[in-house]
Amino acid sequence: MLNEEIENILHNSDITLASIAKRSTAFFVDEMLLSFLLIIALWDSFATAKTVEDMINITNTFILEYLLMKIVYQAFFVYQYGATLGKIIMKIRVIEISTFQNPTLGSSINRAIFRIISETFFYLGFLWGFFDPAKQTLHDKTARTLVINA
Repeated sequence: MLNEEIENILHNSDITLASIAKRSTAFFVDEMLLSFLLIIALWDSFATAKTVEDMINITNTFILEYLLMKIVYQAFFVYQYGATLGKIIMKIRVIEISTFQNPTLGSSINRAIFRIISETFFYLGFLWGFFDPAKQTLHDKTARTLVINA
């Protein structure tokens, strides 16, 4: 059950939790954007690739850099704007439970790192959101955040 105090604050403030569908769409937009940026950054390498296997090998060579790029992107936008570009498009945002404001830098970094951990383990941390009354994923739980409609 959603913490009664949080539930009361949400209700009294006329704040609603973002749907899983909106969150999933925002995730897709962010992933496409970051993949596109990776392709642009590695264009010279991809242009010389002759097979799909070559492209996979190039991508795998830069996996740590790509993961770091994803962490920086997530942490920066959530800290600065309370939302990534995908979330802005979907009109949803991330708030800290304790303040109902944009997450602190520490919470934003925590959230971004645990988001990557969730992805690494078959997106299990994301599935958590389907069953949680507050729709919190693992990265929301660790960072003590909620995703709401903007």
